[in-house]
Amino acid sequence: MKKFLLTSALAVSTLSFAQINFKTTRFGVTAGGNYSRVRNAHNPSGPRFSVQAGVLALIPVGKANQFYIQPEVLYYGAGETGKDKDAKGRDGYDAVYANNYLSVPLYFKAFFSEAESEFFGMAGPRFNFLLNQNVKDAPTTRPYYDPDVTDPKNPQVSGKAKSFNFGIGLGIGYSYKRQLEIALKYDFGLSDTYPGLAKEPSGTDKNKSEQVISLGLSYIFK
Repeated sequence: MKKFLLTSALAVSTLSFAQINFKTTRFGVTAGGNYSRVRNAHNPSGPRFSVQAGVLALIPVGKANQFYIQPEVLYYGAGETGKDKDAKGRDGYDAVYANNYLSVPLYFKAFFSEAESEFFGMAGPRFNFLLNQNVKDAPTTRPYYDPDVTDPKNPQVSGKAKSFNFGIGLGIGYSYKRQLEIALKYDFGLSDTYPGLAKEPSGTDKNKSEQVISLGLSYIFK
């Protein structure tokens, strides 16, 4: 946590001295699909497919048409699913653990050249604010997986998702005439999404972080 905050502070300090040109800032819209999982959380677990959509700004840094800061504000779906069988091999439950966020990534974006149509890379922190948590068909053997249910045998255990988490995002993409862009991104969560599950009797105290792979399209207005 301290290392992350120090890195963020150094990045902000560096950018404050850079030649940021707000006068030529462009704005756009972005949307895409998410493939997400949560490490070390619900057992068993599987992926959740969801969406993201929102707006972005493209802020030039320096005189070259190559480096930018790209903040975004998004509706961002994450979480995971769970599926298990009973003793006779029949499907026991088919659960969904859906976490939906207001997400604010802040990317440093670099094009490989100053060409009008070109590949680019991007990296930066992502800050997620929980909008809602929806759990469907949680297993009866672990009722606390549902945030609205408390297990009388384990009242200290909670399946509630943390209201705020953060991570690091990496991506690569292609821009057509600096207007229509496609990008593949990987968001590596650093926060513990379900801190209450560390007290689960058969659980683990390892960090339960969300990992998201997304593919999206953006349109940047002239």
